Amino acid sequence: MRICLINEAWPPLVNGVVTTWTRVYRCLTAWGHDVHVLHPAMFRTVPCPGYPEIRLSVRPRAAVSACLEAIDPEAVHIATEGPLGAAARRWCLDNGMPFTTSYHSQFPEYLKQYIRLPVSLSYPYMRRFHAPARRTLVPTPSMKARLEHWGFEHVKVWSRGVDGWLFQPRGERRDAFAGLPRPIFICGGRVAREKNLPAFLGLDLPGTKVVMGAGPVLGRLMRKFPDAVFTGYQSNEIFSWMMACADVKVFPSLTDTFGLVMLEAMAAGVPVAAHPVTGPVDVIRSGEGGVLDENLRHAAMDALDLSRDSCRAQALSYTWDDCARDLLAHLEPRASTCRSENPIPARPAAMATSTAG
Repeated sequence: MRICLINEAWPPLVNGVVTTWTRVYRCLTAWGHDVHVLHPAMFRTVPCPGYPEIRLSVRPRAAVSACLEAIDPEAVHIATEGPLGAAARRWCLDNGMPFTTSYHSQFPEYLKQYIRLPVSLSYPYMRRFHAPARRTLVPTPSMKARLEHWGFEHVKVWSRGVDGWLFQPRGERRDAFAGLPRPIFICGGRVAREKNLPAFLGLDLPGTKVVMGAGPVLGRLMRKFPDAVFTGYQSNEIFSWMMACADVKVFPSLTDTFGLVMLEAMAAGVPVAAHPVTGPVDVIRSGEGGVLDENLRHAAMDALDLSRDSCRAQALSYTWDDCARDLLAHLEPRASTCRSENPIPARPAAMATSTAG
């Protein structure tokens, strides 16, 4: 099937949305689908105010329309609600093309944090954006319930995956934190305001607190919390190795819709400590893959006692093959299109038990 994906989040940007869609893209193209991605690097852009790593397309409607006319897609999926998504949405509506959308980020909550815009004003806009979609895909049941509370319709759960080969228990590999006091409590991912990192860095914990990643508030946090270790951006391979060498992954965010890094930590055999909020309540079985508690310190300390094998087993129930397969089932091809019967390779049985040596 010829699929057009419209996405404001694409490499070189690094975040959970990019990870999700690049993994799904690989699966779909490997199965024989013709996938076209419209992303900011194809258009004239400006930095997003307050978050320059994100590029916003400038008046892209004509250019997006031209691209879609040339691609002549059989199915359209709009992944983000930015300028490209709005332009593609308009083209679909003008041309009678059915489309689907996904809801990756709690932008109303982010806007409330950044510019104090009440969610009562931003949620209606988001609802109107997604309303014409045949389906709006969300990563968890609790996120589905939240959107339905705000009047969203046709909301479907579309889960995520984890690379069980990249994220594995440490085994005999060299300790990334040799010389640092144990236990190692790590927080890995984008270093941004909405991640609530001060809630982690301010905890009274034994051992060492490590923040792995880059983002717009990194310098500020380094100055405010000089006793923590900040590694900056790391490649996927180094990130996975360092994660596997930690004792507990602390996830302080209150606004993530899923939190891929929790799955990555658990796949590496590292338990997660998190608040019982949207994302963690759907991903973590408390007492197995991690501990959920309103008191984040209690969660972090209790997580030290969990089985690493149990953490990995829970994470490996999520696969990118399943994620891509579910996306195909949710897409809405135009009326003249028949769904392709492309073969989907099974996950290797060895993945569930493989560990790094």
